Amino acid sequence: MTTPIFRFAPSPNGYLHLGHALSAMLNFDMALRRGGRFVLRIEDIDAARCRPEYEAAIYEDLAWLGLRWEEPVLRQSARLHAYGAALGQLDAMGLIYPSFESRAEIARLVAERDRAGPWPRDPDGVPLYPGCAKNLSAAERREAGDPFALRLDMAAAIALAGQRGCGTPLRWAEIGAGSSGDTQTVVADPAAWGDVILARRDVPSSYHLSVAVDDAHQGVTHVVRGHDMFHATSLHRLLQELLRLPQPVYHHHRLICDAEGRKLSKSTRATGLRELRAAGATPADIRRAVAFPYPGPCTD
Repeated sequence: MTTPIFRFAPSPNGYLHLGHALSAMLNFDMALRRGGRFVLRIEDIDAARCRPEYEAAIYEDLAWLGLRWEEPVLRQSARLHAYGAALGQLDAMGLIYPSFESRAEIARLVAERDRAGPWPRDPDGVPLYPGCAKNLSAAERREAGDPFALRLDMAAAIALAGQRGCGTPLRWAEIGAGSSGDTQTVVADPAAWGDVILARRDVPSSYHLSVAVDDAHQGVTHVVRGHDMFHATSLHRLLQELLRLPQPVYHHHRLICDAEGRKLSKSTRATGLRELRAAGATPADIRRAVAFPYPGPCTD
C-alpha cells in the first residue's frame, strides 16, 4: 500500500495567519492519523515578492504550532529546471504559444471588449485572455520580439486530453467540501480558465504548472488546501493528464474569514501568527480559533 503523503506549501511573501494555520494543522493531523508523511514546500518562485525573513518566520511559526516536517524542505527556486522541462513537454505537443501584450495592453483590450458586453472572467475573476497571439505566424512572432508570457492553448489541450481519455471527462476525487458540501467525484472544467499563463517574462513558471509538477515530484497523495483553490483543481488535473503525472486525492477545506466575511489574506494584512504569539496566544488557542464555526461562506 502507498504511504499517504500530505504537504503544506506556503509562499514566503508575508507572515502566516490563521488561515495558513488551519491548512498546515489539517495536513499534519491527517498525515499523523493515517500513518503518513508530512512534507513542506516553500513556493518562492516570485523573487520580487519573496523574502528570507518570511521564510524563516514560516519555520518558526510551524514549529511553535507543534508541527514537524521532513527534511530537506523543497524550495521551488531550486527547481526551475523541472518547470522548464514541463514547459518543453507541452511545447513539443504544440500546446504552448507566446503572447506579447503587456499587462497594461491586456487591461486596455479587456476594457474594449467590456464595452460590447461583459468579457468573460476565470473562476478567480481575472479576465480571460483577449488577445490574438495564438493566430500569429512564426514570422509575425519573430517580429513581435520577446514574449511577455507563454500561454496554454486551452482548446488544443482539452482536445488532446480527451483523446487520451477516449472522450471520458477529466475528474478528481474530492473528500473535502466539494462544490456543494458533499464528498464526491468532481468533473473538471479547465475551459473556464481560458488560455492561462504558464510562465512570464519575470516569473519562469506559474503557480499552476509548478504545483502540478512538484506534487508529483514529492509523491503527494492527498492535496489538502482551502476552498478558494477548488476551481483551480480543474486546471491542475488537465496539466497532470497532459504531463502524465499521478493524480492525488483532493480535500478542500473551509476558509477562515474576518469580521466582514472576507477570507484572511496576506494582501489585506491579516493578523499574523507571530503577532498572536507575541500577544500571549498559545498553540492551543490557535487550534480553538480555527475550529470556531464562522457563519456563512467568505466573500472575495
